[in-house]
Amino acid sequence: MTLTIPFDNSYARLPATFYSSQAPDPVKAPRLVAFNDDLARILGIEPGDTEEMAQVFAGNRTPEGASPLSQLYSGHQFGQYNPQLGDGRAVLLGETVGIDGQRRDIQLKGSGRTPYSRGGDGRAWLGPVLREYVVSEAMHALGIPTTRALAAVETGEPVYREAVLPGAVLTRVAASHLRVGTFQIFAARGDARSLKQLTDYAIARHYPDADGPMGLLAAVRDAQADLIARWMGVGFIHGVMNTDNSSISGETIDYGPCAFMDVYHPDTVFSSIDRMGRYAYSNQPDIAVWNLAQLATALIQQVETPEDTVQDATEIVHAMPGLIRERWLSVFRAKIGITEARGDDHVLINDLLDRMAAGQVDFTNGFRALSGEAARDQFADPAVFDAWAEKWRARIESEPDPVAVMRRANPAFIPRNHRVEQMIEAAVNGDYAPFDRLNTVLARPFEDQPDHADLARPPAAGEAVAATFCGT
Repeated sequence: MTLTIPFDNSYARLPATFYSSQAPDPVKAPRLVAFNDDLARILGIEPGDTEEMAQVFAGNRTPEGASPLSQLYSGHQFGQYNPQLGDGRAVLLGETVGIDGQRRDIQLKGSGRTPYSRGGDGRAWLGPVLREYVVSEAMHALGIPTTRALAAVETGEPVYREAVLPGAVLTRVAASHLRVGTFQIFAARGDARSLKQLTDYAIARHYPDADGPMGLLAAVRDAQADLIARWMGVGFIHGVMNTDNSSISGETIDYGPCAFMDVYHPDTVFSSIDRMGRYAYSNQPDIAVWNLAQLATALIQQVETPEDTVQDATEIVHAMPGLIRERWLSVFRAKIGITEARGDDHVLINDLLDRMAAGQVDFTNGFRALSGEAARDQFADPAVFDAWAEKWRARIESEPDPVAVMRRANPAFIPRNHRVEQMIEAAVNGDYAPFDRLNTVLARPFEDQPDHADLARPPAAGEAVAATFCGT
């Protein structure tokens, strides 16, 4: 059977100012280590034999119908504007319209140097590739909008970082790779024509009911508000919420130094490069608003009379904190079994979170235990939970089925950092059994799966991961 990808490449039909045509760099000895059959079916892809797929998804062979390119963008990185970034180690092969009618990008990540590599080698090593594969697929199973992983390939070549590491390429699938930074670069250059073309393209592709630049801004705001609330609900920390990592589609994108909290604390930071805590767990809603303000600033540049649009943009951006709070409340109400909203629910939820932080409670297991009998056992001092639980039980007394609501809202399994690191270490040594097991278990995160209960266990002493890395 021959690998067949039904490409229909709309981005490649945009003017050349938006990208650089760029074929992937071939690698020495590609070996396919993972292929997502379920996602391939949705994309309408007919798989080929293992050797052929290794060649294509490593970048050695360009499949028929592809239009390989690297996208141009800029962005704020930790609050500082970088006037030109772009795909420094990624090539967009093209797009497909899947069996569900949705258009998606297919991109090779770690596929070699591009005009935007800025001195880098354009490669990725195996660890970050497998991390993104596992975490992005886990996020999908959790019901959180995300890019997905189609394939992972070992390159048979070394990658030189602090050490010599095995190289790999990830095939990433996204609703698109349009970022806040894609708009910023044309605004910064004063290129109103390209900015309008990009705006029209984004509206047609993602939000066809949006009316002009401000309609797009409002649609992105709503999608991002929902996304951030969902992140908060599973204890996810993106780690590097730069504007070039903020997707217009409202998907989670760029799984670099990301992590899921074990012990709950609102100021948790994992990213090794986030020394000031800019992207801490509790700061993510504020950063999402800041990023939207940068998009607003860019979009206004294409309007003939921008002063007339500033007020509209300001109102759209200023509404975002309230939307995030509203969606956050909806997410956390479900986590404690509430479906009928009351005005003071936030007091009950925040009281629990404060007690969890003070009691060093595991975020995932603490919430999951609410639907059973062992919730108080999650606290070092069970009396701390008991004092809250009396009010909580009175609150959910009128709820029709709070246990079912909580079990749908609180996963039993997340990609715990120590398990991901153990999986990477095993794969580097040629053992992919932990990788396969994680993917299998995390595909059903809301089921108890007692045979895999060890994957729900928080890290033991000496297992905790203190920092995560971008892996570039």
